[in-house]
Amino acid sequence: MARAATRTANVYTRVDPDTKEQAELILNQLGIPMSNAIGMFLKQVVLQRGIPFEMKLPTAAPAALGSLPKEQFDAEMQQGMDDVAAGRVVSADEVEGEMRTLYGV
Repeated sequence: MARAATRTANVYTRVDPDTKEQAELILNQLGIPMSNAIGMFLKQVVLQRGIPFEMKLPTAAPAALGSLPKEQFDAEMQQGMDDVAAGRVVSADEVEGEMRTLYGV
């Protein structure tokens, strides 16, 4: 039995080299060629009738303490000490979970 030729169309896009390289490393570990991954994405766009993942602006990253002016640093430290004195504390695991949720770290 003869097989019908599969029709394909070309898609050309530009991406920054670092993103492409990082994606290739991950896709290689999964055993998925880049062209298949892009095809999977486009099929999901059709099935979902839109972008197949949530798109929103990221939350602001927490400020690095070293970048704060002395007055603001002192105020943040005082607020922390006041919270501890008032019993407003959480475990390190809770803080880590919230940081992961809010900031992906």
